[in-house]
Amino acid sequence: MTEIRVFQGFGHILIEVTHALLPLVVLTIIFQLTYLKLPRHKLKQISLGVLLSFLGLALFLQGVYIGFLPVGKTMGATLANLPYNWLLIPVGFVLGFAVTFAEPAVRVLNYEVEKTSGGYIPQPLMLYTLSFGVAVSVALAMARILFGWSLWLFILIGYAAAFALTRYSSRSFVAIAFDSGGVATGPMTVTFISAIALGAATSLEGRDSLLLGFGMISLVALSPILSVLILGLLYRRKEKENEPKAHD
Repeated sequence: MTEIRVFQGFGHILIEVTHALLPLVVLTIIFQLTYLKLPRHKLKQISLGVLLSFLGLALFLQGVYIGFLPVGKTMGATLANLPYNWLLIPVGFVLGFAVTFAEPAVRVLNYEVEKTSGGYIPQPLMLYTLSFGVAVSVALAMARILFGWSLWLFILIGYAAAFALTRYSSRSFVAIAFDSGGVATGPMTVTFISAIALGAATSLEGRDSLLLGFGMISLVALSPILSVLILGLLYRRKEKENEPKAHD
């Protein structure tokens, strides 16, 4: 009985994942026949990668529907109903850090940044920078739910600060920063943290769950931009300090 419940609706998930990956497979086949002409061993690697992606996405989404979403909503509702529901803020900080630390898309970005920069921007530094930025944004999102703050306040101030920082941050970090915003809003963050926020907003009296339960992802997308731009400022300052030593 447990196995039946665990894989309930799995057929629908398989259809969704097939619809998502099919256009990519068709485009790959078209380019292979017309332009790429990749050797057979490369095609085998690509086919294996597509198969693993298909199985991984299907199992992940099934886990989201039967595990992440229910647990996240229950956690949010439980914390919001406590007499000291301010615990939502530090718990949100810890969960935001942990979820981003485990986010696969963030790991891929950090690897590419280190590889492209020749080790100048190491993976651990980027990982902790993004994780801390998301942790702060999730904590702010929980505070927004508790106190009913307007989302516009965070968005306007946040993006104004981001565009101001682009003028002073290192140019290479500007490009990385705005990509980081999209990468940080990956499946781990969207599924688990959003569920907690929605559960908390639904449980608090006098709170509109649609108004306060959503909008958190916009903050999560903003915070890595700011954190990476600030890291760029520190790098630029370090470069200026090292310039006189290089001339000497």
